[in-house]
Amino acid sequence: MRFRKALAAIVLSTAVPGVAAAQTAAQSTALGARQVDIAYEITFAGLSGFRIDLTAKFNGSSYDIESRTFKEGILRAVTMHYDGRNRAWGGFSPEGARPAAGSLSIVVGDKPRTWVAQYAGGTIQETHNPAYKPSPQNTISEEQRRGSLDPLSAGLSVGMAGDAACDRTVQSNDGKRRIDVIIKKVGTESAAKSGIPGAQGDVLVCEIFTRRVAGEFDSAPKEAETERERPMRIWLARLDQSQMRYPAKLEAQTGFGTIRGRILSFRERPMTPDESQAMRK
Repeated sequence: MRFRKALAAIVLSTAVPGVAAAQTAAQSTALGARQVDIAYEITFAGLSGFRIDLTAKFNGSSYDIESRTFKEGILRAVTMHYDGRNRAWGGFSPEGARPAAGSLSIVVGDKPRTWVAQYAGGTIQETHNPAYKPSPQNTISEEQRRGSLDPLSAGLSVGMAGDAACDRTVQSNDGKRRIDVIIKKVGTESAAKSGIPGAQGDVLVCEIFTRRVAGEFDSAPKEAETERERPMRIWLARLDQSQMRYPAKLEAQTGFGTIRGRILSFRERPMTPDESQAMRK
């Protein structure tokens, strides 16, 4: 697995079955308005590489999630500047999760890009800044876009599925690339064996592959992509009283070394009345 593809899969791993989504909504209401803050560390060949900070707000049948991914340590000092911000918001219903919209804002070097996807009635309305006009061979068709979600909403759908998080294909779209993220269950581990602080009960262990569907990619496609690529392995753990399965540990083999990720901190707190009110606006 290449470093850039591994990073994309890592950020993502952060169609929800209706039962799981309904359980999440019911539990969210029972647990009250709350905020979860998680910090992740991603190391590359043993050196500090990336930091991911995520804030998730749940208030009854609504959610609003934000994440930031940025370089730190040696990687920040010797490689091109990178800063990525993602947001996903929406709600729940008895039929399942209802993503309202998702966005990303990326700065690579000195080139910023923002993209917003709004979901309504089975359609996706996209806004690019700067304007994006792909070549015919890089265009994502309406059929290929249908059912896809922005990276954070797609990753969120995995965690919201709880114990059914693995053995699924998630359709991800970042405005320029449509990929399938294929998640396969490997097994389970006890919380003690996994070494994940604060894990409750068993921990799901899954492998993640990616498959190109359409869009603009840096290299030419190769046959049997899912077979050729070495998968990323991810551990999904319960860390609070909800049905959510949070990405808690990961490993990915690349041609340049091993990428590893772990949770640095996990904090859950009740939202203040002002914070709860602000989510309803």
